[in-house]
Amino acid sequence: MASRPLVPTGPAVGAHAPTARRKRRSTGSDNPNVRYFLLKPGSSIENPELGEEVQDVKQVLVRSFRTNQPFLTLIAWNAVEDTSEESGNSPTIVKQAMSRP
Repeated sequence: MASRPLVPTGPAVGAHAPTARRKRRSTGSDNPNVRYFLLKPGSSIENPELGEEVQDVKQVLVRSFRTNQPFLTLIAWNAVEDTSEESGNSPTIVKQAMSRP
């Protein structure tokens, strides 16, 4: 009985199908206007109250994990008029983040 040569049917060894790369969600650490607060004890996500402020995203993640307590991010905005060329002839109102004190 004669044997037939084996023919590979799958992808070559070491070859991977291209995968879609997902952009990592920003944690806000790149925005200097973001402020981080632990949720005030006794309040809830439905009725949040700001508790202790934490300086940066890494610290608030650790504190939130250790205390099993949610944290909140806060950015203050101003409504300003946009009169740039891109807005056309009619000015529009846009939001502008306020800088931290």
